Amino acid sequence: MQFELTTDYLNKLQDAIASKNQLFIKEQLSELYAPDIAIIINQLNVEEASYLYELINDELAADVLLELDDDKREQLLSTFSSKEIAEQIDNMESDDAADVIAELPENIQEEVLAHIEDIEQASDIAELINYEEGTAGSLMAKELVSVYAFETVSHCIEEIRKQTDSVDVLYTIYVVDNNDRLIGELSLKKLIISHPLARVEEIYEPNIQSVKTSATSEEVADFMRKYDLVVLPVVDQLNRLVGRITIDDVVDVIKETADENLQRMSGISDDVDTNDKLWVLSKARIPWLLVGMCGGIIGSRIIGTYEEQLKIHPEMAFFIPLIGAMGGNVGVQSSAIIVQGLANNTLLGDKIGPKLLKELGVGLVNGIICSVLIWAYASVIEDWKLAATVSVALLTVIIFASFLGTFVPLTMNKFKINPALATGPFVTTLNDIIGMTIYFLVGRLLYGVFL
Repeated sequence: MQFELTTDYLNKLQDAIASKNQLFIKEQLSELYAPDIAIIINQLNVEEASYLYELINDELAADVLLELDDDKREQLLSTFSSKEIAEQIDNMESDDAADVIAELPENIQEEVLAHIEDIEQASDIAELINYEEGTAGSLMAKELVSVYAFETVSHCIEEIRKQTDSVDVLYTIYVVDNNDRLIGELSLKKLIISHPLARVEEIYEPNIQSVKTSATSEEVADFMRKYDLVVLPVVDQLNRLVGRITIDDVVDVIKETADENLQRMSGISDDVDTNDKLWVLSKARIPWLLVGMCGGIIGSRIIGTYEEQLKIHPEMAFFIPLIGAMGGNVGVQSSAIIVQGLANNTLLGDKIGPKLLKELGVGLVNGIICSVLIWAYASVIEDWKLAATVSVALLTVIIFASFLGTFVPLTMNKFKINPALATGPFVTTLNDIIGMTIYFLVGRLLYGVFL
């Protein structure tokens, strides 16, 4: 059954921490998994979190540390000595250990690495830290199982037994040549059914997908999604096997990318969450709020420009919110579809032209439907001249918003700007301004004709 943290449960646990009731706390934690315990610790203050964390067994504690929110993990680690952090690192795979150490100040990083007893592990972690963040090198783990092509099956099995001490889950066996260059993979099935004296080069599968250490995390995620991989080997510029990336790391990348795009679409400029400080949250939101405010000011000036027209035909003011809202909604819909296509790599260069035409077609169809409905409504509520003005303006605004919502993210992507920005306040504000302009221009034209 999935764990759900309630206020009553949390209060009882905090009372137990305050009274140092270790027996009750351990009984409660014994039924939970690492992500569940992390949820609890995220809600505690530093002193409570530190006390509870000390009651968790070492292997589970390492998993809990990885599941914590970044801020809470930073607070918790600040209460540990370098040696205590090193002890936690001993129970982690190299990629996870590198992620944790990378969050520490440089002087603390050196102290922690110095306290790690396994020199090979410390060396692996130090290597991973040096890879640029957001690359395959920073995502990969060094723990893997590899064999040489010239080895026999019996020797290969013995070698696997030695190497699997550092690997929790054996996804695949990689085959390398004399220079440690990746040349293929070996399935457990073939390994088991083959003759003990058969050589690996006779039974391995030479066709294997891999990525360079310099590949971006987005490229890795797209690669594994496209080919349905659960593990992906990483090679250096000489094609030497240096690590492997597992699906759990890629899921984290996909989630982070989705969260980032959602925030960009909502007009939040930085990566933040609800646990961040008030000023951090405000700073992330204010830039696009100011953009929206400036757009509102421009919109008000446009309305002011047509003040005399509104004095003569004040009924036109009734439909100003409708024009602005419809333009914004249509623009966001179009840009969201484009951003999704760009994110999934389904929108190629030769498909941009047809995509623009298609979105214009969709805008035309939706515009006709909405304009006919608003014409029928306005004809009953107001006079036929206003109905014609609003329906023609709405049709024009919807078509233009469809084009703008498609064109803007494509242009941003061409200039290496995150196209997710286009689906938020940018397109909405721009469509509000243009929509108001179109509405009053159509109104001036049609009312002049009708008069």
